[in-house]
Amino acid sequence: MRETVYGNWNRHAAILPSAYISVIDRVGGTPLIIPPAGDMTKILDSIDGLVVSGGPDLYPDNYGEEPESMTVEFYPDQDATEMSLIREAMARDMPFFGVCRGMQILSVMHGGSLHQHLDTTPGHEGHGGFDGVETEHGVAAKEGSLLASLMGTSITVNSTHHQGVADAGDLTVTAIAEHDGLIEAVERQDLKFCLGVQWHPERAGHDVLYSALVQAARG
Repeated sequence: MRETVYGNWNRHAAILPSAYISVIDRVGGTPLIIPPAGDMTKILDSIDGLVVSGGPDLYPDNYGEEPESMTVEFYPDQDATEMSLIREAMARDMPFFGVCRGMQILSVMHGGSLHQHLDTTPGHEGHGGFDGVETEHGVAAKEGSLLASLMGTSITVNSTHHQGVADAGDLTVTAIAEHDGLIEAVERQDLKFCLGVQWHPERAGHDVLYSALVQAARG
């Protein structure tokens, strides 16, 4: 939750870009927004699949670091809610899709860590757009992965993030950026459907990823 314009007022609000809602509806699912309000795991009794969206930075304490100079917007309460949802979804083998921050939090929960600012990380300077700027680059997906089965092994994605996964922990890395090798997709291949991607497929015309989640939830 953060300050935003709501009608004629600036209010503290729980918000989600409408692109997520639109794509879930477009591929035949029924979207439901879960607010960051403590333990929300009981809601999982009423849904069949979970998406954790992009958003603010993850609080670095979650991976044993202090905030660096460019890590300035983070919400530990949101982290706690989303981690509890992900943990319970994994325990239930509920289809899960993590987008941008969602992939990052999934990686940290599996023992991984993040680059706090790509432009100051050797080898990743100029990775792509951030702070409201969006760019494109190529991604190479691993043969035999869930991602490759849905989109092939060569994918053009959007880039609008300043942090990235440095270590995916126990997850399987299934795609990297072609130009700098940054981790772009992770999976848990022991589960029915567990995929995280660094880009925003709801803004890139990659509806197939959301459609696959909905189909897995129906299955």
